[in-house]
Amino acid sequence: SAPGKVLIAGGYLVLERPNPGLVLSTSARFYATVKPLHSISDGASKFWSFIDVRVSSPQMDSERSYKLLLRTCKLDMPSTKYTKNFVENAIEYGVAAALAAANNRDAVYERLLQGLDIEIKGSNDFYSFRNELEARKLPLTAASLASLPQFHAITRNIETSGGTSPEVAKSGLGSSAAMTTAIVAGILEYLGVIQLGSGSVEYLDVVHAASQAAHCHAQGKIGSGFDVSAAVYGSQKYVRFSPGVLSPAMDPDNGKPKSLEKAMKSVLDMKNWNSQRSNFALPPMLFLVLGESGRGGSHTPSMVGAVNAWREKHPNAEACWRTLAKANENVEADLLRLKELHETDSEAYTLVLEACSSCGEAKWNGLKDSDKDVVSALLKLRQDFSIVRSLLRQMGEEAKVPLEPGPQSELLDETMELPGVLFAGVPGAGGWDAVFAITIGKNSRRKVEQRWSERSVLTLTVEEDPRGVCVEEKEPTVQDGTGLENQVASILLK
Repeated sequence: SAPGKVLIAGGYLVLERPNPGLVLSTSARFYATVKPLHSISDGASKFWSFIDVRVSSPQMDSERSYKLLLRTCKLDMPSTKYTKNFVENAIEYGVAAALAAANNRDAVYERLLQGLDIEIKGSNDFYSFRNELEARKLPLTAASLASLPQFHAITRNIETSGGTSPEVAKSGLGSSAAMTTAIVAGILEYLGVIQLGSGSVEYLDVVHAASQAAHCHAQGKIGSGFDVSAAVYGSQKYVRFSPGVLSPAMDPDNGKPKSLEKAMKSVLDMKNWNSQRSNFALPPMLFLVLGESGRGGSHTPSMVGAVNAWREKHPNAEACWRTLAKANENVEADLLRLKELHETDSEAYTLVLEACSSCGEAKWNGLKDSDKDVVSALLKLRQDFSIVRSLLRQMGEEAKVPLEPGPQSELLDETMELPGVLFAGVPGAGGWDAVFAITIGKNSRRKVEQRWSERSVLTLTVEEDPRGVCVEEKEPTVQDGTGLENQVASILLK
């Protein structure tokens, strides 16, 4: 399984080295169950054989069968004009990576010749169930969302664009990256190429490189990769890789024997990677709250294009860009400072945060017997994140793109005034889709949820979970929602 993500700082800047992004992995996870399709292999030639692949998604009520030619690692598609989706790319690149990295190719071939049976499921929080909750006359709360069965059937957006098929309504947690990572990791683990349970970072690096290649090829472009990195390694401070490392995998010599496998050998050469990451998680007693606004309509590539055009033409763009980079650095330093204060005196830290969780910012300095260092650190973090918001709004206004639209600003300002709210903002690239808040203590979360519900914002059940991709023992099963805890497992190996 692999987690979804929330980028709380570094939006847009993370697209360029050496700017970092602070990304939190979440309790929402994608699950890939991988097992043999046939009990025995058919004994056909390894090199020339087609293997059977079946992919099912109970949530989508879909099942699809493929043939994969081992000599090319390519799925047999009905048309050369067909654009392969994220699932299909994950299968091809996962198999190619397995062959490229295998110490025992015969063992990998033996398993492949039994076929691949892959089942995919995603936590409900990846998708929008707003319409269903409203149809059931349930309040827009996390409790209502948690009352739905786990892996609930997915609704689709009503609107179509340009005559295309309706799209699945999503919540912006990075479902494609989490799904791609879960499938790639499941294939590599099932084929015996990696052992995630060993805790080896080398195995994670293989999953990361292969998943980045599959995800970027499916997108048709090389993005920053922070979403895939979070899906693999969990919460982190992230600096992107140089795009050239994935060039061999973006346009492999299609159709020629072993061309994709050769491309993956280059991609899996870790000397070529220069991405940087360091473990990062929220300080103790701080909690992530994420809300789906229900407005939708934000198209990240268009917004990125508008910001890039602004940087090229606007005379003040680079100054704003550098100031925003510094503001993001300050937010990171403030969060690290809180962790240091907790490590120095956890008792004093806890007492201060417990007191601050029940009142607004205006009263924090006046708390009796409070540790001034902790209060000062909280206030500085709050102020520095407000500067980040202000700069993003300025950038959006000058680029004529709604990075923090007016209604979102009003909601976030209201949220910031609630007791126990440290800061709030729009995640990632911003826009209309989502909002987040960082609260002090869980009681503050409930106050945020109540206010958001009054403003027709649906609070998701997700929390921060610093774990990345992992292999678990049980097969995912459908259960009734019984709370915020995730009660299912991930990759089943047989």
